[in-house]
Amino acid sequence: MSGVHGTNVDITTRDGSADAYLVHPDGAGPFPAVLLYMDAFGLRPRLKEMADRLASAGYTVLVPNVFYRHGRAPVIDLPDFVGPAERPELFQRIGPLVQSLTPESTMADADAYLHRLAEYPMARSGPVGVTGYCMGAGLALRTAGTYPDRVAAAAGFHGANLASTAPDSPHLLADRIKGELYFGHADQDHALPSEQIERLDEALTAAGVLHRCEVYTGAHHGFTQADTAAYDADATERHWAALLDLFGRTL
Repeated sequence: MSGVHGTNVDITTRDGSADAYLVHPDGAGPFPAVLLYMDAFGLRPRLKEMADRLASAGYTVLVPNVFYRHGRAPVIDLPDFVGPAERPELFQRIGPLVQSLTPESTMADADAYLHRLAEYPMARSGPVGVTGYCMGAGLALRTAGTYPDRVAAAAGFHGANLASTAPDSPHLLADRIKGELYFGHADQDHALPSEQIERLDEALTAAGVLHRCEVYTGAHHGFTQADTAAYDADATERHWAALLDLFGRTL
């Protein structure tokens, strides 16, 4: 892994100030820019490790705390490792934070995040890449549909509720998307049943979006998160290969 330089930053939004982690490779730059959306456990060391790895491959990466309206990260205290015993109590606290996010508020925030990348000297000008995990996969998909001219490629892994029957489901933005998409689904995932996987693929195909949806056999929801019991090393490496391939071709 090549050297990277990471720092904590604050981003002015319509509703306040979002804390975030910003990292880029050592060197002169500028580098292609990536917006990385967190999972429901929030901005924490594991997400920064993932951003560092992506930066080491040649990207400037921004990881915002999307729960910033409820406080700076960590918004809730997490154990060093989240196992099955810890999950119920944690999600009693996390659930209201997730439910407080609306399409309107998160996409107003996305505009601020993209603006910050656009003005950052170490980020190359032009459309960016977006990736997200768990609920962040939905934010990545929604960002690609809301800001089609600013997103060259988007990816989502072990995503939740990507193609529900709700009237504001993110897959309904498929006909606005211009960038290329990739999704790595877990086949052991209560948050994205098979009917949603099919509905997402059908919507993207009907809209003519260049995309690939793959189901990772044996993987569970959260498989990229090494600080949880859901972690799957093989599936995580497969995710890295797919993500770097996508960004390498599009950014």
